[in-house]
Amino acid sequence: MSRTTALLIATCFCLSITAQAAEPSTPDAPWPGKQKTFHSYDRHDFTIDNLKCRVVTPREAAAGTPWVWRARFFGHAPQTDIALLEQGFHVAYVDVSGLFGAPKAVARWDAFYTYLTTQRGFADKPALEAMSRGGLIAFNWAAKNPDKVACIYADAPVCDFKSWPGITPKILKAYNLTEKQAKAYKGNPIDNLRPLAKAGVPLLHVVGDADTVVPLAENTAVIEKRYKKLGGSIHVIHKEDGGHHPHSLKDPAPIVTFILKHTLDPAAPAREADPATE
Repeated sequence: MSRTTALLIATCFCLSITAQAAEPSTPDAPWPGKQKTFHSYDRHDFTIDNLKCRVVTPREAAAGTPWVWRARFFGHAPQTDIALLEQGFHVAYVDVSGLFGAPKAVARWDAFYTYLTTQRGFADKPALEAMSRGGLIAFNWAAKNPDKVACIYADAPVCDFKSWPGITPKILKAYNLTEKQAKAYKGNPIDNLRPLAKAGVPLLHVVGDADTVVPLAENTAVIEKRYKKLGGSIHVIHKEDGGHHPHSLKDPAPIVTFILKHTLDPAAPAREADPATE
């Protein structure tokens, strides 16, 4: 292939992407990919630029099209997501498994965020839901984009890869670090809270005090101490004698109330629970 032909093909590709971006859609437009069901709600699995994406749609979107962004383990302990769907939220997820919140994962989140906000009309500031190792990507993306985050609900979150999974070959590969560089690395969530505090992003953590998988003392306790010192707002719900599992709360009302407070218009009335999901 000649250089001229290659440049022509590249130019056509760029023009095609630009044309797609210039034609924004809305949440009501048909979703691509396969349609499934998530607790009686429509779930859409699709691929954009090789990204494996998933969106669950409410029966009627709330004003402003609010959404909660699940960082990892889609569908696990879903009580908060279901309650938010009842309130008119969308639930979104993009696969970043095996990347442990590394820059490659952050880039995937950047692309998914752009698609949802420019092509689907989603709110500019989602609520982030950081469950377990999802804490790495949620906090790392939020630190890079603090002006694009309404709040963070973190459930037994990993906040330092040195705590979990430790400095392993998978971590070194994901972050492109040597073992020496990984030991000195200062880009974990516990190290990068200033942008969030400055932007006033509120945090809610739900933790088990006896968690031995993601130890409280090495993760949430560090976040809490440092975030308060920076002037940030954080509330921690402790499950006495609780381990890493089960996640969430049997009654997710405190979590849902926190997210609604920081995402919906205060004047908007809360919706009644949908009988179809009870």
